[in-house]
Amino acid sequence: MERMINTRLIQLCGNSKRYIVLTVAAKWLALLCNIGILWVVGIMVDALITGETLNMIVAIPVLATCVCLRFVCDITSPRFSHMASAQAKKTLRNRVYQKLLVLGMAYTRHTTTAGIIQTAGEGIESLDNYFGKYLPQLFYAMLAPISLFAALSFFSVRASIILLACVPLIPLSIVAFMKIAKKLMKRYWNVYTDLGDAFLENLQGLTTLKLFGADAKKHQEMNAQSEKFRRITMKVLSTQLHSITLMDILAYGGAAVGGIIALLEYREGVISMGGLITIVLLSAEFFLPLRMLGSFFHVATTSMAASDKIFTLLDISDEEDGTVSIDGINRISFRHVDFWYEEDRRTLNDICMEIHNNDYIAIVGESGSGKSTLAALIMRMQRAGAGSVLVDGCDIQSFKNSALMQNIGLLSTNSHIFGGTIRENLLIADPEATARQMESALRQAQLLPFVKELQKGLDTDVGEEGALLSGGQKQRLALARMLLADRPVMIFDEATSNIDCESEEMIWRSIRELKGKKTIIVISHRLANVGDTDRIYVMNRGTIAQVGTHEELLAIQGIYHDMWAAQRRLESIREVAS
Repeated sequence: MERMINTRLIQLCGNSKRYIVLTVAAKWLALLCNIGILWVVGIMVDALITGETLNMIVAIPVLATCVCLRFVCDITSPRFSHMASAQAKKTLRNRVYQKLLVLGMAYTRHTTTAGIIQTAGEGIESLDNYFGKYLPQLFYAMLAPISLFAALSFFSVRASIILLACVPLIPLSIVAFMKIAKKLMKRYWNVYTDLGDAFLENLQGLTTLKLFGADAKKHQEMNAQSEKFRRITMKVLSTQLHSITLMDILAYGGAAVGGIIALLEYREGVISMGGLITIVLLSAEFFLPLRMLGSFFHVATTSMAASDKIFTLLDISDEEDGTVSIDGINRISFRHVDFWYEEDRRTLNDICMEIHNNDYIAIVGESGSGKSTLAALIMRMQRAGAGSVLVDGCDIQSFKNSALMQNIGLLSTNSHIFGGTIRENLLIADPEATARQMESALRQAQLLPFVKELQKGLDTDVGEEGALLSGGQKQRLALARMLLADRPVMIFDEATSNIDCESEEMIWRSIRELKGKKTIIVISHRLANVGDTDRIYVMNRGTIAQVGTHEELLAIQGIYHDMWAAQRRLESIREVAS
């Protein structure tokens, strides 16, 4: 019973309780009306056989009332059922959304994007059957046999006892199935999530797969995963079919036994023909609610497995979000910070760093040296394994995620442009922004002349993920969006990678105009762009190898000097080649 009723899920969706109660009440009232109809019919049959006079003035209104009430119950019950499931889904989607807001970009440490989509989409949608069908049927299936026993006892106590005694056989078969279904549905959802992950990844990288001719191989891999999903799906369906067959045998077998007992009592003269007809017609009602419950339980097992996924997400520690608000950032400090993705491989080791208000600093180093991980720690996308990241002397984990996002902006090489218009993309940063403010941000990002040339201007559609813009235009639009947000701390993580030289120069011009006005953290592999920064941190294999200005680091003749010389030689070769 504990597994048949998910108490935590019901408590979480408390708004659905009253609609579940109303659904059960409507079903139960419909059953009472059905009993009343057959009771009147039985009395009529007995009156016809015995020749007794029947008071039609009473019988017909009772019959009509029962029929009308049954009609009303049959209409209202599905409506209450729908409202119960709708309220539950709304509540759960809101809780998942709020949890994701709390986690922020750190959600990727705990689950995948495809997993979130499936949980918030199809996973919550599958609870429609749990709240709308399974739970009302569960409570109704408890009431129905007791109500029928009380009614049929007036005709035949022995037949009523036999029918009631056979009723528990169906719940026992459901309990037996639960042990198999629990493990099976867990496997089903794991396979389904893996297939969703693969599908989303291959869809996003379809162009790359086509370019390298690797789509055929991925096609084969997807076919193999699809076949695995087909097999587990068929196993689920097969198990459900066998269980339903068993319940059918128990239900209709039990009804047959009750009918036979009633027939024997009729032959012995214990009950009348009207009583026999009433018992035979109502005997199936003892088992049909439980038989229907068994069918809904098969569907509910999917909902229960989905609810496990939902609670896994909701149970992620609230330590991911703090409680302290913040208004402006004066200092960011790294105190002996260590970080690792794998226990045996340190990504950062004993990092100490101070970033003050309106500093213009650069973090440079070879690929894999830990530059972007520092940005991820500041954005709280990752959490330090040892040491601490402080904001104005307080541990960064103590701050609300929303408060940090209101004070720190990030422009990376993969900043997302949403399908829609230029205006809609800019309004994400500030929903109250005026056209003049948006144009000012576009001007700072060196994109306004391009927008002015467009026929629809700010209302020009940019396509899915900005497909109708060039790489440089997309990045400048992302920059304009961040400038419009006007965060006091701005992080540029390889913001000019993979774009044309003209756009790169425009973006760097915009970044330099912010000097002295904002706290700017630049992460770049190209040293020619960071020569005018206040301070440069040189990363090497997860440690800060050198700190200083461009001139100071060149004079040291160390790692920075060697990187600078190597890049200068490479640029000279390119100039000669061109």
